[in-house]
Amino acid sequence: MSSRLPLAGVLRLGRPSDIWFKPALSVVAAVAPPNLALLALGRLDLAMYTMAGSLCALYAHNRPYAARARALAWVILGMLGGLATALLAASLTRSAVVLVGVGAALAAVQKVLCDATRVGPPGNVVLTFISSAALFVPQSPDRIPGHLGLAAAAGAWAWLVGMAPGLLRPHGPERRATAAALNAVAAHAAAHVSGEDTAGTHGTAVSAVRAARQAVSSTTGTPLTVTHRALERLIVRAEVALAAPSDADPAPLRDWARQVRGNRPVPEVPHLTGVDSELAPNPSPLWHRLRPLAPLALRTALGCALAGYASLALGIGRPYWALVTAASLYQADLALTWGRGVQRVVGNLLGVLFFAALVPLAHTGEVALVLCCLALNFGAEALIGRNYWLGSVCVTPMALLITEFAGFQQPGPLITERIVDTLVGALVGLAAAVVVPHRKRVVRAERAGPRTLAATGSSRGRHPDQRTGNTTEGVRP
Repeated sequence: MSSRLPLAGVLRLGRPSDIWFKPALSVVAAVAPPNLALLALGRLDLAMYTMAGSLCALYAHNRPYAARARALAWVILGMLGGLATALLAASLTRSAVVLVGVGAALAAVQKVLCDATRVGPPGNVVLTFISSAALFVPQSPDRIPGHLGLAAAAGAWAWLVGMAPGLLRPHGPERRATAAALNAVAAHAAAHVSGEDTAGTHGTAVSAVRAARQAVSSTTGTPLTVTHRALERLIVRAEVALAAPSDADPAPLRDWARQVRGNRPVPEVPHLTGVDSELAPNPSPLWHRLRPLAPLALRTALGCALAGYASLALGIGRPYWALVTAASLYQADLALTWGRGVQRVVGNLLGVLFFAALVPLAHTGEVALVLCCLALNFGAEALIGRNYWLGSVCVTPMALLITEFAGFQQPGPLITERIVDTLVGALVGLAAAVVVPHRKRVVRAERAGPRTLAATGSSRGRHPDQRTGNTTEGVRP
């Protein structure tokens, strides 16, 4: 069991992302104006609805701007759809048993849609947090349009925040991805020449090349610019060097990577005769990607429902915390799910302690409350790339403070309920992952790494043995 569900490495801190500050600044820019406007109007009790739209700014930071525009629009529509369903259910019944069931069903739908569309971090957890929390706020049908309007307005602002950097660096994401691929392949080639162990560098290089290929190919459907064509030729050079690292010179790869960053012209390299540039394949239809995820939907629905009902049985007034904890666990296989569970519990428990220390400051007034939440939003996004548990240290107190927008509460009951719901959600969620097993074929498909170009002259080969697994995907309450 210890070899299948390891503890070693689960809490290890990784290197921060090259653009860690961008999502951190974006979420502050998206959240601050709506919250400050509500503060000025004396209506912080409506902040949950503007937060629903504002938190959409967390998505799609690694996508080129044309693809980002579409992805953000779909995320906002998905957020509004989940929120509308939750508000309607809350207006029709106050039965906690029924509402937990609705929340579990929504969580399952959100999980499989995010996985099937590969929307990326933070995945389904933000959507599930908002819809689950909205289920347990008193609601009436006449107020639903206004609440959805607030969410839509904040979502439109979040879309603008997400797209704004494109005015200064229209090809920034593609350039970063290509530079990362060139640097990763250069490191692999250098390790190969020096006789070092290349298992780690090879896997990193494969993932980086795949990300660069997908970044450039996601511009399909829009006219290819000179920049895109130059980036494609550099990616081909990286693929060739990855296929034959003993023949590759790391120096020009690193030099090209340095030139690609920024807004300088992309270095022009000759087209390799006999080696064709190959766009990443178009994804299969959505329905085909949804069908293999049926066990995941069942696992999510079962785990979330049982976690919520267990919380109700213990007399907890906010069963959605346990529901969201369960929803946040499910990864590509049981080992990754176990790791996410450990990270979630550790991060939440430390976050509760952070909340206890922060409460005296936050309770000095509504301005302090809003500023604390903004600082925690920044901290969560700045730290999540290092490890999920580290980001959760900021997410947990932020979620607790959000519950106080409608009025300050006694910290003792909040802390107790959050600890109990975290443990209940993690234990029940893991139990559901064991009861509903992963389909091995799907796991292999999800974890199999990209098969990369292996070109020698005019021929191509494959490297089918690489695997990737993202254990730090996303963060949220």
